[in-house]
Amino acid sequence: MRNQYLLALLSAFLLWLGWPPVPYSSPILLIAFLPLLIAVENIIRNEEFKKKGKKIFLTAGLTAVVWNTASIYWVYNSISAVMPWYIAIFISLIPFLLGSLLMALSFRLYYQMRKKTAIGISLFGLMAFWISYEYLHQTWDLAFPWMTLGNGFANFHQLIQWYEVTGVYGGTIWIWLSNILVFLLYLNKKQINTLSKPRYIKITLALTLLLPSTYSIIRYLTFEEHLNPSQIVTVQPNIDPFGKFGSISSEDQLNTLMRLSKSVAKPNTEFFIWPETALSQRGDFDEEDFRNTSTFDSLINFLNDYKNGNVLTGIESYQLYNDQRTSTAREIAPNLYKDNFNAATLVDVSSKLQFYHKSKLVPGVEQMPFGSAINFLKPLFSAFGGTTGGYGKQDKPSVFYTQSGIGAAPVICYESIWGNYVAEYIQQGAQFIAIITNDGWWGNTSGKDQHLEYAKLRAIENRRWVARAANTGISGFINQRGDIIQQTQWWQPAALTQEINLSEELTIYTKNGDILAYIGIFTALLASLTFFKKSKTSNFIK
Repeated sequence: MRNQYLLALLSAFLLWLGWPPVPYSSPILLIAFLPLLIAVENIIRNEEFKKKGKKIFLTAGLTAVVWNTASIYWVYNSISAVMPWYIAIFISLIPFLLGSLLMALSFRLYYQMRKKTAIGISLFGLMAFWISYEYLHQTWDLAFPWMTLGNGFANFHQLIQWYEVTGVYGGTIWIWLSNILVFLLYLNKKQINTLSKPRYIKITLALTLLLPSTYSIIRYLTFEEHLNPSQIVTVQPNIDPFGKFGSISSEDQLNTLMRLSKSVAKPNTEFFIWPETALSQRGDFDEEDFRNTSTFDSLINFLNDYKNGNVLTGIESYQLYNDQRTSTAREIAPNLYKDNFNAATLVDVSSKLQFYHKSKLVPGVEQMPFGSAINFLKPLFSAFGGTTGGYGKQDKPSVFYTQSGIGAAPVICYESIWGNYVAEYIQQGAQFIAIITNDGWWGNTSGKDQHLEYAKLRAIENRRWVARAANTGISGFINQRGDIIQQTQWWQPAALTQEINLSEELTIYTKNGDILAYIGIFTALLASLTFFKKSKTSNFIK
C-alpha cells in the first residue's frame, strides 16, 4: 500500500509543479494524474485489499490535500491578518480540505462506477464527476474555485486562446482527456488492459494534444484588436493593510491616491482605477450621504483637471433601512438597520453616483456560509458582535457607465476567479474589466501572483482588456490576448498609464458561459445510473 501513497504524492508534486505561478509549466498537468490513476488501478486489481473504496478515497485524498495545501498555503496568511491564529487555522481548513474532500469523492464515485461497467466508460465518468465537483465548488456558499483545473493554464496562456469558446472548463476537459488516454496506453503497454486497436488511442491522443495548442498558437499570433482607444490610469498606493484603518489617516490615503494618479495622468485620461477599499474611514461611508463628505469634494476637485475623467475605486460603505430588508442588515437602533458593503463606486463631475456591492464574498471572512439557513442563530451571533450574514451583497453584477457611454466592469478581488460571473458584466455592455483588489493580506506569497495570472483568463474568455489596481501589488494591464503589458513591483507605490482598446464584441464563451459544466453534470447523472446495475467482477479487468 505504501507504493500507492508514493504514487499519489508523485501526482501531487506534478500538479503543484504545473500550477501557477511556475512559468510555462502547465503542460505537465496533461500527465499529472497518471501516477494517481495507476495507484487507484493497483488498488482495484489487488485481490488482497479489503475496503477498496475507502483506500481509493484516502489515496486520492492524499494527492488532493498535498496539492491544494502546497498551492494555496497563503490562504492562512490572509485570514490570520484579520482573525486570531486559531480561528484562522480552522477557517483555512475550508479551502485546504473541503476541495480535497470533493476531489477524493470523485475518485470514490469512479470506483463505484467501475464495479458496474468497463474501464473506458468509467474513466469518462470520472471526468464528469470531477467537472461536477468543480461546478459545485463555484456555486455553493463554501465556493472556492481557485483550484479549478482549467485555471492551471494561466501560466501558459498562449496555449489556451480557445478559452474564448470554452472557458476554463475546456481546460479541465483537456487535462482529463489527455491523462485518460495516456493511462489507457500505459495499461496496454503493461498488458494490464489490452486494447484491440491501440493505434486509434495514440492518434486520438496526438490530436488531443496538438489540435487545441496549434489552433491556439495560430490564434494568438494572428489575433488583432479593433482600435477603440481609451486612456486609463491604475494606481497602487502601497498602504500597509495593517495600518490602513489606524496609523494612516483617511485624508493621507486619499492624498496618496491623487498624487500618484496625477504623476502619470494625461489630459485625455478617462479612468483612474483605485484599489479595493481605497476609500475608507472609521464608520465607513453612508452611500446616501457620500456627496456631502469632504472625500467626495476632494474627488470632484481632482477630476476638474480631467475633462472626461472618472474615478473607479473601492469603498467601504453602508446603507440604512427602517426595517430588516436583508439578512445581513443588523439593528443598530430601534427600527434602524445597517447593511455594510465591500463596494466599488464611480465618481465623475456630474450629479450621477454609481455603486456596486461585491457579490462573491469570501466564506467565513466576508460572509457566513449558509447564513440564511442558520438565521435562527442570529440572536447568538449578535450577542458576540456579529451577524449570520457578514457583508451585504447584490445578486448580479452591474456595469459602471461614464457620461460618454463607456462601460466598465467593476470586479472586486475574489470575484475575478469566476469566469461566468465576469462574463455577465460583458453581457451587460462592459467594454473593459477593472479588477480592484487588496492582496496585501496574503503577504509576499504566490497568492498575489496566481491572482494576477488568473486575470489573464478573464481577458481571453471575453476578449477584453483588464486594468488591475492592487493596493500593494501586483497592478497592471492585460490585453485581449492575455499578455501582461505592464505590471508593478510588489510592495512599492506606483501608478501606470495605458491606452487600451475598448471592445463591444461578444465571444462564444461570453454568450454561453459554462455550458461545458452543465454537459459534465448531465453526463455525471447518466454515469450515476450505472450504480444501480448488477455488479460484475469481470469489469475490473475490462
